[in-house]
Amino acid sequence: MTAPSTFGLSTEARNLHWLLSNLVEEVPGVHSVTVVSSDGLMLLSSDPGHHAAKAAGRQDGPRGSSADLATIVSGIGSLTIGAAKLMDSGGVKQTMVAMEEGSVFVMSISDGSLLGVHATPDCDMSVVAYHMALFVGRAGHVLTPELRSELRKSMESAQ
Repeated sequence: MTAPSTFGLSTEARNLHWLLSNLVEEVPGVHSVTVVSSDGLMLLSSDPGHHAAKAAGRQDGPRGSSADLATIVSGIGSLTIGAAKLMDSGGVKQTMVAMEEGSVFVMSISDGSLLGVHATPDCDMSVVAYHMALFVGRAGHVLTPELRSELRKSMESAQ
């Protein structure tokens, strides 16, 4: 994984980058992680160096792209929120999709923001979910509108 540049970012933004990097590096089977805002924009990614990784022949995320993972997470989040409304079931806490060659986990952070994880098919789902819950617990209270704006600008300048 290529560490994202955190130069010039606030302490809160640097801490979120560290938490995200830690999630990928410490949890076995996790390929990539992203945080998506309620309007579907990627705020954080474990794979900001996607183009360099692809040029080197590595393909860790869906089609190798953190933007693809963010799109998938946003779509799954929207679909499950709609399903929960139709079923009068309250808010969606977590969604997991198990496939033959991988798994995708989506967890609500706060005010519509989502944490998405792409993992191997044989990952320990309970360990992934536990570490996602830790991230959400630590990130949820600091993900203010100001911090989301800072993260969005940081992602735009990295592309």
